[in-house]
Formats: sequence, structure tokens, C-alpha cells
Amino acid sequence: MNCNFHHVHLFATNLDSSIKFYTEMFGAEVVFDQIVARVRNVLIRIGTGHINFYDQPPRGIGPSAVHHLGINTDDISAVVTHMTAKGFNFRSSIKDFGDLKYIMLEGPDHALIEVFETKASWGSLSDDKLNK
Repeated sequence: MNCNFHHVHLFATNLDSSIKFYTEMFGAEVVFDQIVARVRNVLIRIGTGHINFYDQPPRGIGPSAVHHLGINTDDISAVVTHMTAKGFNFRSSIKDFGDLKYIMLEGPDHALIEVFETKASWGSLSDDKLNK
């Protein structure tokens, strides 16, 4: 089981304006722009790091603008099994959208964490497109 920190997921009051800011200010590149779970999600790459925007206004300012931390894995079932064996109780099961599987969980201090597995090119940091 291999896990990599992949992205921070931010809410966006004006998604296009947010994309423009990071693109113009830091040379970000849009690597994913699709509807996921009925909401537009845009993943941008800045160097080797990523920000995933969620097309909804923040619930507050500062830390409240962060939706979740994303952890990419090559085997989500193994991660869930491992965490369950360590005594972690999941509130829901793995969501399976074919090329994308994920599960949301609450970490320390109520931090929302998404563990995901994907066959899509944007999910893997080893993908040449994301690491050029």
C-alpha cells in the first residue's frame, strides 16, 4: 500500500477568478476540470503540488476555506482495512465512480481527509503530465 499527499481542497467563491489568480501569480496549470459528485472540481498543479477547488463558497474565512486534505493511494481497500484494524471507525463506505474511488474521514482536530484511488492521470504524482 503506497500513500502520497496529493492536494489541499479549497472552496471557491468565484472558481474562475481563483484559477486565474493561481495561474497568473504562480504559473499554475489546470490538470483536471470536471463535475465530481455533482459539483465542478478543478485541480491545478503548481510545481509538484496541487490545489483542488470545489465550486462552492467557503463556509467561513481562513481555515474554514479549506475543504479537505487529499491522500492518494494505489489501494484504497488496503488503506481502509489497515485503518479499521487499527480501530478507526468509518462513517461511510468507499464511493466508487469507476476510475475514481474515495472515502472521506475525519482526522485529528476535525480535519476532513479524503483518501482516494484513481486510474485518471491527475491522481498519480508519478504521472509524467503532472511532473514535467
